[in-house]
Formats: sequence, C-alpha cells, structure tokens
Amino acid sequence: MNKITKRSFYSFLALYLISSFIFLVFAAYWFFTSQVSMEMNNNFYRMTQIADKVSSQIIQAHMMNKSYTLESFPHAKVAMLGDDKQVLQGQLQDKIDFSKDFYMDKDSFTLVSNRAKGHLNVEYVIVQSNLCNKNVAALKNRVAYTVIFTALFIIVIAVFLSYMFLKPIKDKMEEIEQFVKDTTHELNTPITALMMSTSRLKSKKTYDEEINKNISISTKQLYEIYSSLSFLSFDNQKEQAQLLRFDTIVKSSVAYFSELLERKGIEIVVNLQACSLTMAPTKAKMLINNLLSNSIKYSKPNTKITLTLVNNSFTIEDEGIGIAQDKLDDIFTRFVRANSYAGGFGIGLHIVESIIKEYNFTIVIDSKENVGTKIKIDCNTQEKR
Repeated sequence: MNKITKRSFYSFLALYLISSFIFLVFAAYWFFTSQVSMEMNNNFYRMTQIADKVSSQIIQAHMMNKSYTLESFPHAKVAMLGDDKQVLQGQLQDKIDFSKDFYMDKDSFTLVSNRAKGHLNVEYVIVQSNLCNKNVAALKNRVAYTVIFTALFIIVIAVFLSYMFLKPIKDKMEEIEQFVKDTTHELNTPITALMMSTSRLKSKKTYDEEINKNISISTKQLYEIYSSLSFLSFDNQKEQAQLLRFDTIVKSSVAYFSELLERKGIEIVVNLQACSLTMAPTKAKMLINNLLSNSIKYSKPNTKITLTLVNNSFTIEDEGIGIAQDKLDDIFTRFVRANSYAGGFGIGLHIVESIIKEYNFTIVIDSKENVGTKIKIDCNTQEKR
C-alpha cells in the first residue's frame, strides 16, 4: 500500500477501534454494575433469610421451653448475642457495629437482627458473609476476560473490515499509479524523439525528410495519447451523430498512420466497400484509430495488416504477437494490458468497447499467440435498433 492508502487504512482502523472500544467499555461497565447490584440484593436476601430462620427457631424453642442449638450455614458466619453483646452461640469473623442493621466492612457484609429479642436471653442474631465479595471478584474477572477476548475479536474484525473497505480504493490507487507510470513511459518516447529531431534540425539548419518524418510520427503519437485520455475524461459531452461514409474514415486512418506503417515496414492491404453509418465523427475516428494503432503497435516489423469492409462489417487482421486465450476476457477492461510487448495504457480496447456498446455493434476477436489477431465488428445490428 502507498502512503495515502496506508493513512486511510490506519485512520479507518483507529476510528473503528476507538468507537468500538468506547461502546465495549460502556457495555461492560453497565453489565458489571447491574450484576453487582443484583448480587448485592441477592446477598442481602440470603442473609435476611438466614437471620429470619434462626430467629424463628429461637422463638419456637423458647415457646416450647426447649433448648436451642445453632446450626451452621454454608458461606456465612452466624452468632447469637445476649444483652451484654457477648456471643452465646456461634462465631463472628469481624467486630460488630450495632448502630447499623446492614453494612459492609473490609471484605464481608454484616446483618444485625433483633427479631429474637427477649427469647432464650438472645438480644441479637448476627449474620456475616463474604460470599458476595467473592462472587463480585469472580464476576469482575469474567467481565475482564470477556472484554479482552471481545477486544481481540473486534481488532481482528476491524482489520478485516478495514482491508475489505479500502480494497477498492487500494486497487484504484494502484491502477492510478500504474497509469501514471505508463503515461510517463508512453509520453517519454515521442517527446524524446521530438527533442532529438528538433535539436538535429537546429544543428543542420536544412530541411531533412527523415527528421521531418520523426517529428510527424512523434506528434501523432502524442495526439493519440491526448485523444484517448480526453475521450475517457470528457466523453460526457455527447457529440451529435450524423450519416458518415465509414469507408472514408478507414481510409483517413490508414493515411494518418502511413508514416508509422512505413517506419515498421508493415504492409497494409485495404479492401473497402462503400458503407454509410450514423455515428458521431469523433467516435468513428476513435474506433478505427484505436484498432489500427493497436495492430501496428503489436505487429512485428515487416508483417502485414489487412483491413476489410464488406456488407457493413469491418475486419482488421494482423500478423502480430497475438493474445493469450486466458487474457481474452479481460482485454476490454480499463487499464488492463494483455502483455507488455509495446507499452500502452490498456485503454484502447476499452474505448472501442464503449463505442461499440453505444451504437449497438457487435465485436468478435479471434487471436492466437505468435500468429496474429483478427477483430471483426458487425455494424448491421445498428439497423435493427
């Protein structure tokens, strides 16, 4: 990832994590406090039940004129105190504050009950328990472990979602970076040729046919790059369609690229019948120019390109490097190149496809590696619209 993508990734990740952690902390705090409150209520209810049970048994024993032996209770210390506040039966774990009925001191709760007052010389029934604190401590550990586990899970999900969310941006940024590199490379060749040719003209101070041809070829290459980029960027401005002689457009494109054809030693065979189509002139020119430019670009020197226009079907066939079968499905995708034989942006055939779709044409491509490529465009479907 480049710097912009990384910055976006970490910003999204930080925002997601911070908001998730804030929610997690509040949820954990709310859950913990509610559970502590519930545990304290349950603890008070348990201790009250013990005190009421002991008081009831004391009163019953007193009424039946029987002695009473205090039973033991799990998780609680119970004691019977007399008027002098001394222990009659049972045991205590902490000093008693008789000014309070129920309180917590250190790690245990104490409940002071006087319901059995006046029976069997019992003044107070004391219940002490630290079970609530143990349960709260265990709850705290469970909540902490749950928060940690959930936080780790959120981090994993956040990284995954951040990656998935930014993947289209990442892919697009990579396309743009590659496009900029390709543009720099494509512009470098004709610009360098122009500079060298201009420098030679200045030094010679005479007309040179070869230098003039180099300048013409380089200028046309720059113009084709400009035209393709302009078409992609500004094609939202619809050009008015009109009735055109399509064969004349093809002848014009052949003449336009004649110098480049001659430079590579490519023979051009033209078989054109009269053909009239309703199209925007610029798009008709872009359609043929991109197809012919691609054929020239990917043809080896001293080969042949055949152009045929018969019954409103245009065919261009070259003896170039061809296209691998597994790449045929992707050649119309913007910025995708089937190979790196001759550079390029990967936008030529994308432009061709967009024009074909707009005018309801059909296109068929037959290609074999190291043999050549044949592209047929059927324009008859326009009449059926």
